[in-house]
Amino acid sequence: MARIGEAAGPVATRDALARARLRASLVPDLLVEARRVVTTVISGWHGRRKRGIGENFWQFRPYVEGETMSRIDWRRSARDDHVYVRDQEWEAAHTVWLWADPSPSMLYKSEGANVSKESRALVIVLALAELLSRSGERIAWPGLTDPITARNGAERLAAHLSHATTLSAKPDLSNIRRFSDIVIASDFLDPVEETMEWLDVLSRHGVRAHLIEVVDPAEESFPYTGRTEFSDPETGSKLTAGRAELLGQDYRNLYTARRHELAAWAKRLGWSYTVNHTDRLASDALVRVHMAMTAEAHYAAAGAAR
Repeated sequence: MARIGEAAGPVATRDALARARLRASLVPDLLVEARRVVTTVISGWHGRRKRGIGENFWQFRPYVEGETMSRIDWRRSARDDHVYVRDQEWEAAHTVWLWADPSPSMLYKSEGANVSKESRALVIVLALAELLSRSGERIAWPGLTDPITARNGAERLAAHLSHATTLSAKPDLSNIRRFSDIVIASDFLDPVEETMEWLDVLSRHGVRAHLIEVVDPAEESFPYTGRTEFSDPETGSKLTAGRAELLGQDYRNLYTARRHELAAWAKRLGWSYTVNHTDRLASDALVRVHMAMTAEAHYAAAGAAR
């Protein structure tokens, strides 16, 4: 299967360069759209930094009876009549890796969709980059950038994407270590076994993943009738159905079974799984992922404090 970033002859190279130029032209507008999406959710967004075990100062707070005396900051307490504790910042999850699937199937856009799957995935990732950067988190794209800590993290990530001539269809995730999160936006149309094999290294390294399945409404509902030609964007192979409606029920059963199997596997690992349709709002996925990441941060912080 020819993929962006894999050597597959002159045709694949030409297609890869064409896609790189298209992505470069789209990224500035997608960044603007991502920031527009951010404005719809920013009022409910809170950073994930919590007090707990760490080296960096977090805050002073009043001493509570029963706490260990060693946590009292006597210098701060001497300033007035109250006793204060010096809290450190919890450092269990500092880097959030972000990745949007660049494979050819993500270019698909039916008449009922507002945008292509690729555009939606990039908007979600760039919006997360904007929100996380504002919260002081480190962000990175596997195989493209090292972790970035900056208020303009989304803009810097967009610049890297604009200048990338190739993006790996399945980047190496083995360098992502414990106490990191990764958000993956993809259509997950590869065989489930292949997807699990690719992501298994994350579970072995103790990385928390948030999977966002980006879906075109036509892919899910299969609205086709009559004589229809289907083309695989990955391989170029074609299939002609004389009465496409006869394939509908079997197709839908296979499509939903793939999703349920992958989502159940992710749940067993303690990961989150979100479905976002391209005829609906990108902010829906943003809110769901935020809730999952915040719940994880509270759980880990509570564990560190015990």
